[in-house]
Amino acid sequence: MRREFGSCLVVDDDEDILTAAALLLRQMFDRVVTVSDPEAAFVQAAEIRPDVILLDANFARGATDAAEGLGLLQRFLAADQDLAIVMITAHAGVSIAVEAMKFGASDFVSKPWSNERLLASVRTAATLRRSRRTVNAAPDGGAAASLPASPLLGTSPAMARVQTLISRAAPTDANVLLLGENGTGKELAARALHQQSRRADAPMVTVDLGAVAAELIDSELFGHVKGAFTDARADRVGRIQAASGGTLFLDEIGNLPLHLQPKLLTALEQRQVTPVGANRPVPVDIRVIAATNMTPTMLQDPRHFREDLLFRLNTIEIELPPLRERPDDVLLLIDHYLAHYAERYRRPEPALSDTARRALAGYAWPGNVRALRHAVERALILGREGEALEPADFSLSPAPAHVAHAAIVRPDRLDDLNLERTERRLVEAALTKHGYNISSAAAELGLSRAALYRRMEKHGL
Repeated sequence: MRREFGSCLVVDDDEDILTAAALLLRQMFDRVVTVSDPEAAFVQAAEIRPDVILLDANFARGATDAAEGLGLLQRFLAADQDLAIVMITAHAGVSIAVEAMKFGASDFVSKPWSNERLLASVRTAATLRRSRRTVNAAPDGGAAASLPASPLLGTSPAMARVQTLISRAAPTDANVLLLGENGTGKELAARALHQQSRRADAPMVTVDLGAVAAELIDSELFGHVKGAFTDARADRVGRIQAASGGTLFLDEIGNLPLHLQPKLLTALEQRQVTPVGANRPVPVDIRVIAATNMTPTMLQDPRHFREDLLFRLNTIEIELPPLRERPDDVLLLIDHYLAHYAERYRRPEPALSDTARRALAGYAWPGNVRALRHAVERALILGREGEALEPADFSLSPAPAHVAHAAIVRPDRLDDLNLERTERRLVEAALTKHGYNISSAAAELGLSRAALYRRMEKHGL
């Protein structure tokens, strides 16, 4: 089975770390190579041209200053400036994480890591590497370089308005709030804002508040000092501080607990953060982009969100339209993703029958672009090579445009009792039924949002 990315190189002197990383990352990469010797890592990197390098910060016994790791980081990037490197360390202090990202690291994770956090960081880095390769291969490098990693496609009036707002807002340091249903492309809009800003050469640090356990959000955002709580074995820089000089993207901002909203507001107003357990604030210089699938009415409800924080975040507000409001873009998106997945799976790009084009253009797409992308991938994989794709290949639900239901996956089938496949069918059924609203689908499945995200990631949904 071909996985999402090609290869990953893990460089660490701890054999247990190498084993754990290899087992975890094999679900994402066709090949995971582990190396304990830094010099051997350069040979492997030149041989396999990895999508991502996961690089330890310290190798010498007792070392905590990350001098070796930062030196190796610079050597790797000197050999290939487009490499995507994620630093790993047991001592994730400010001088390590921030310096690593200033030297060109894509992200950092600290030991012991959260599997979800590591997978998210590595996936983002691998996507960045793929984008850089595409840009460098393009005949018009300058034009390609201005595009986000996965472009916000669309020529409809609704998307033209979004692109205009992005181009006007991006060069400023104004905070931006992105609104829209799940699957409408809010993260792509955030990356476009960052890449067109004056901070484009600095890191864009993403925090998915829907995937972080509520009790960990404080430490994740603001960091902590050693001894601040039971498992705080070392200082850890928060994501706000790591983004200093660049952009902080707060995805699913509606999931920020009410008791932490005043703390975030204070950090944004005073431009400084105080790590958990610390006494002194640390200055930060960030531009904030936030995103949510909450409606404006929900955001204005003080039971969900503080009005003063909302005013701080939505200096500029951009709403990403659902796909049903931009039907002229549907076939453009389908053609784009057919070409994309044909290249990924090394298959000839199939044609669409006229019947399929009419059916796809007229479908409501309750899961928006994300659902369209998954439908195209499935159709390309299951379609018969050499034959045009028909509506049936896309498993479109026959429900009316305003009704979302789970006819696509039939979770009640009893002819296949495989647990893995049954779990996938149930998750896909819930997502389809609720129009890819993560909160509603998670509630129906009896899961937390974070648990649902993990299962979506596990099953490629």
